[in-house]
Amino acid sequence: MTTSDIQLIVSLCELDLDDEELQVEVENLLPQIREVDGVEDAGLVEVAEVPENSKSLTGYVLGMLKTVFVDKAHLKNVFGFLRDRFGHKPIKMTLKAGDGRELNLEASSREEFAFAMEKAEDFLNNTKNI
Repeated sequence: MTTSDIQLIVSLCELDLDDEELQVEVENLLPQIREVDGVEDAGLVEVAEVPENSKSLTGYVLGMLKTVFVDKAHLKNVFGFLRDRFGHKPIKMTLKAGDGRELNLEASSREEFAFAMEKAEDFLNNTKNI
């Protein structure tokens, strides 16, 4: 990852699935998100990166995945994929800019995904936004 890389950590933990179903959902999502234009890498979130109160399994956090893309222009592709896949389900996202800033977002409808996308673009375009 370079200093210009942008990370998006997606949490599917709000989907009311049991641990096994959650793991299956994330494992099915990984190859699909890796195919999104502009995604440089995607993988499970390792335990070393675990937010408080998260469950882990075999060194990875249940229900969380991380995507890395280099150019903020690809943000629309990633959000579009997530909107199409989870447009009516609650998910949480953490956007990490290359300079270390973070933005927490939540969406559970197509409208909220559009609003989250606007917030993410503003965040990445404004270096003073924290």
